[in-house]
Amino acid sequence: MYDIIIKNGLIIDGSGDRKTFPSDVGINGDKIAAVGDLQKETAKKIIDAEGLYVTPGFVDINNHSDTVFSIFTQPEMESMLAQGVTSALGGQCGSSLAPLVRGDVIAAIQKWTPDIREINVNWLTMAEFLTELGRRKIGINFGTLVGHSTLRRGVLKDGYREATFEEMEIMKSLLERAMKEGAFGISAGLIYSHAKVASSEEIIELAKISAKYGGLYASHLRAEGDNLVAAVNEAIRIGREGGCRIQISHLKAMGEQFWPEMERAIKMVETAKYTGLDINFDFYPYDFTGSVLHILLPHWAVEGGRKEMLSRLKDPATRARIVREMSQNGRRDYDKIILATLGKEKIYAGKSIAAIAQNQEISPEEAIINILIANEGQAIGFIHTLSSENVKMAADHSLSFVASDGAGNNLSYAKRWGLVHPRSFGCFSRFWREYVEKEKIIRPEEAVFKMSGGPARKIGLKDRGLLKKNYFADIVVFDPRTFADAATLENPYRFSKGIHSVLVNGEIALLEGKLTGGLFGKVLRRS
Repeated sequence: MYDIIIKNGLIIDGSGDRKTFPSDVGINGDKIAAVGDLQKETAKKIIDAEGLYVTPGFVDINNHSDTVFSIFTQPEMESMLAQGVTSALGGQCGSSLAPLVRGDVIAAIQKWTPDIREINVNWLTMAEFLTELGRRKIGINFGTLVGHSTLRRGVLKDGYREATFEEMEIMKSLLERAMKEGAFGISAGLIYSHAKVASSEEIIELAKISAKYGGLYASHLRAEGDNLVAAVNEAIRIGREGGCRIQISHLKAMGEQFWPEMERAIKMVETAKYTGLDINFDFYPYDFTGSVLHILLPHWAVEGGRKEMLSRLKDPATRARIVREMSQNGRRDYDKIILATLGKEKIYAGKSIAAIAQNQEISPEEAIINILIANEGQAIGFIHTLSSENVKMAADHSLSFVASDGAGNNLSYAKRWGLVHPRSFGCFSRFWREYVEKEKIIRPEEAVFKMSGGPARKIGLKDRGLLKKNYFADIVVFDPRTFADAATLENPYRFSKGIHSVLVNGEIALLEGKLTGGLFGKVLRRS
């Protein structure tokens, strides 16, 4: 007798190689016990998957549920489970919740959320953080990278400069210990304030530590518009000289004038792959980003971090210079920049910069500065700056994985944040709807690989991502004809459609379209 049998399903095993086949899946405890004909077998629980796909649970290789603290405030991870995600990798874009040189280093991550005040930070090391996370319990499996900016801010504090030899040695030591304690590698957010000054050589030295333990280097590139190609080249160089596996985070070309660079960037990744580098990239299936608002300011205006930035914005002479430079750099489509998550003035959520400026009878540039000051720098907006054709190109490429670049949210809690990017509720289902069902440019087997087996293998999850005997029973049962996103920019708090069942470590987290509320996730550690 099995604990659970999923009968009569159409199996896509997650490998990307094997064609869909009819079969049953038997589960005992937290593992897959059998994949085959189990029609004559019995179980404590039978799930009838007649006419439905049965696949591995989806693996989100770029997730921010840690740095927006929702793994603590919303541990059920409802929006992730409802689109089939059973495992996620945090510590992205240079920010992780460990290791911390001092407890107050966590304040540097407040660019994402004001909810830090709700969290009791009672850890410093990676081991302590992972233990605390396991003690609290979560709805999905969760692992983490080490954030380069977290290391840098811990060691250099507010120093906006190159690291000294002694400081590099401390960062390398911190990273090495974190890798031993279960981190999956290192990430960098080279487009953000304190990381901008870091040299390629600094990242290469840290990548060597990650490589020593078989870890990743995940890169939020130094540029995503102008200089995109140079930024991809830097990531490739770091991979080659650091000896590290490379994952380019949410590869995209921002700004219509730079859209043609996307094809060149992808071809560079192709060339690097076929000349021996282990490199992939991820994407989300939307043509608008969710970005911190201060990304619209001149680079020099954000140097030194949030405190320095706000000081400049409040100084009349410096403010005038910032407005002048923003205006001279060419007017943006401010009606296409929609405010989303705000630290304080949530009344502006859902409104465009253009509308706010018009209402206040000031320029859009002035409005942006006022918003940043009023929210103490904590402001995220939706920016319509991507090409849908480029997104399609990324989706169809053999080296791409699907990733939300979002976070788990619960309906009962989510609206406290203002608006979230719809990808947090609909990334994986939208990918299926757009490119498998609607465009029909991607085979179902290939699509499932991009969402499960591919990212699991890249992260280094040796016993997840496939429907295979003795693998953990992270499983999704869904209707391929109705699997689709429902979240929109205007109303992102809507669960995906078409998911029948989700199992996490052999436990039923969602059944017949309804969440069970169970916290069945495990803390993932590199081994």
